[in-house]
Amino acid sequence: MNKKSMRKYSPIFLLPMLIAFTIGFIVPFILGVYLSFCEFTTVTDAKFVGLKNYIRFWNDPTDVFVHSLWYTALFAVVSTVLINVLGYAVALALTKKFKGTNVFRTVFFMPNLIGGLILGYIWQLLLNGVLANFSRTLKFSEVYGFWGLVIVLLWQQIGYMMIIYIAGIQNIPGDLIEAAKIDGANNRQLLRYVTIPMTMPSITICTFLTVTNAFKLFDQNLALTDGDPSQRSEMLALNIFNTFYGRTGWEGVGQAKAVIFFLLVAVIALIQNRLTRSKEVEQ
Repeated sequence: MNKKSMRKYSPIFLLPMLIAFTIGFIVPFILGVYLSFCEFTTVTDAKFVGLKNYIRFWNDPTDVFVHSLWYTALFAVVSTVLINVLGYAVALALTKKFKGTNVFRTVFFMPNLIGGLILGYIWQLLLNGVLANFSRTLKFSEVYGFWGLVIVLLWQQIGYMMIIYIAGIQNIPGDLIEAAKIDGANNRQLLRYVTIPMTMPSITICTFLTVTNAFKLFDQNLALTDGDPSQRSEMLALNIFNTFYGRTGWEGVGQAKAVIFFLLVAVIALIQNRLTRSKEVEQ
């Protein structure tokens, strides 16, 4: 099929996707933004109140939204760095020629197939079993909950990022590596000046995925700590959920938080993508 034919028939393939995207995302998003400016219990009884919901949640002394924001931001930084460093290291190891690499790749990737809630409850049992030896649980303090969530996300995401990094590493031209070795580059120099620069597109993708996944974390947080103790381990997604469904008359405030949450994640993702893309250009 030539380019002219592809342009001619492209609407046939694009139209179903555009319809599904409009119904599944655009319309609910616009409705959600509108509801953030309303008081409501159902969509049909929404009453426009302007910026009241945004002012209300920001000035609420009993709410922990700001704490959840900083808690989530710190979690995103720590988990993003650890997942990508460890995922890259595992990918480097599994691109070496030794027996059983395909088995190891499968084993590392399998945790990504387990649902977040199931994963959270499994690790809750495991980690609480270890902490019981010290008369502690994950809900003892926000610090225990924080590192418990980090461990869970690392175990789930490292294998997925590993697959992307392996694809990037295997795409490096063999001639380039051989030329670097002939010029006297050792393994550390080869990694710094050849492997990492040549895999920057993979790094961009993986960093984007890990940042957004960390900010959107919900299932694991609900299953592992449920925000305890006293909402101190409550991340943004869980805070919004508890506001919307746990506080009568606060549905509009919960929707306002959701809009702020969307804008925050979108801005952070765009900034991260711009920074890593600029590194690609430099390379």
